[in-house]
Amino acid sequence: MENVTTVNEFLLLELTSTQELQPVLFVTLLIIYMIDLFGNGSILVVVISEPRLYSPMYFFLGNLSCLDICYSSVTLPILMANLLSAHKAVSFLGCITQLHFFHFLGCTESILLAIMGFDRFVAICYPLRYTLIMNLKVCILLATVAWITSFFYALMHSVMTARLNFCHSLKLNHFFCDVKPLLELACGDIRLNQWLIFIVTGSLAMVPCFFTFLSYLYIISFLLFKNHTCRVLHKALSTCASHLMVVSLFYGTVGLTYIAPTSATSVIQERYVTVIHTTVTSLLNPLIYTLRNKEVKLALSRVFGRKLKLPKENHWQH
Repeated sequence: MENVTTVNEFLLLELTSTQELQPVLFVTLLIIYMIDLFGNGSILVVVISEPRLYSPMYFFLGNLSCLDICYSSVTLPILMANLLSAHKAVSFLGCITQLHFFHFLGCTESILLAIMGFDRFVAICYPLRYTLIMNLKVCILLATVAWITSFFYALMHSVMTARLNFCHSLKLNHFFCDVKPLLELACGDIRLNQWLIFIVTGSLAMVPCFFTFLSYLYIISFLLFKNHTCRVLHKALSTCASHLMVVSLFYGTVGLTYIAPTSATSVIQERYVTVIHTTVTSLLNPLIYTLRNKEVKLALSRVFGRKLKLPKENHWQH
């Protein structure tokens, strides 16, 4: 009979055991976090305050920026706090809460990226019907479905994990709380939890991923086989390229995290890839979109003090 332990807290894995490196890592993570907040916050402010960006693409970009601020805030503050603390622990409730929001926001980003791919597909392949198909009501509906679906998906994992009994060491083999490390500490039958990860999580990752890349594949095929000028072709491919960079970065790190590791070294690499997924991805999203998007750069200049003349345009007016 396994000894069931009443859990009040979990001990977290430290990023490094070298004391001299901990202040350096703390400052690095703090800088990443501040850039993340400033970059995504700036895009969010611009999308809300600049009427020229009232279009479906920037509506979803605003959602993505808001999501990235929350996503990095789920893990980075705890990572930084543990670097300065001798007792690297998180309460049971805090652990389940972190797990919930980690999956909630991660799933939302996956669905949002698919929606943004569909938006680009309609804009490029059906430009004359774009404002009719992607009207404000449809955009709000799509975003709402993404957030609500992800919330209940994460709630499923939270409830199913919280009901488990823990009878092994309470030291998580991870830097923050996630389902897989918690299952390693659980006793009893965890097959249902593993099935949920494999089927539900796998589906909610792979289906949006498939439709996202399908949208861009169709866009590229459409552009290559239609007679477009070099200027139109370059502009469309440039917009798609920035989106594909974000998508590839997101799904690349997700794949490395949730594909079953084959060795102990793979497990260690998986943990660090997860940190990259939750920190660097959120940091690079605003940089990718602003550096490759003239409209966003001009809008940032207008909002933050420079007076540049742009033609007034609202893609939801028709």
